[in-house]
Amino acid sequence: MGLFGFFKKNKVELSEQQIKWNRMWEQWANGQTESPYTELMNYHGEINNGGHCQYFTNVENTGDLQKEMSALGDVLSAELTNNLQKAYNAYLILEEKDGDETSEEILKECDCIFFENEEEINRILENYAENF
Repeated sequence: MGLFGFFKKNKVELSEQQIKWNRMWEQWANGQTESPYTELMNYHGEINNGGHCQYFTNVENTGDLQKEMSALGDVLSAELTNNLQKAYNAYLILEEKDGDETSEEILKECDCIFFENEEEINRILENYAENF
C-alpha cells in the first residue's frame, strides 16, 4: 500500500447528522437560514467568540438588536431569555459608565450561564439542522 492509500483508508466519514449540521452553518453563512434560527446562530457564534458584550456591540452595529433579541425569546428557555435580558441591562449600564465593575461582573456571569446551558442551544440547532 502506498502512502496515499493509507490516507484514503483513514478518511473520516461524517454522520448524516454532522453533514446536516455543517450544511446548516453553510446556509447561515450564506444568509439562507430562517428566523429565529438565524438569530440563534448569530447569538451562539458571537457569545462563543467574545461573550455578550461582543454580541450586543456587533448586532447593534450591523442589525436590529431589539428584533434579534425578540426572536431569541421565541426559542430560548425562560432561563436563557432572562439571562440575555440581564446581560443586556448590564451592557447598557456599561455603555453609559465605561469600566463599571458591577456591570462587567454581571456580563461575565451571564456568559457563564450561557456556557452552562449551551447544550440547550445546541439541541435547538440540531433539531433545526434536521431540515438540511
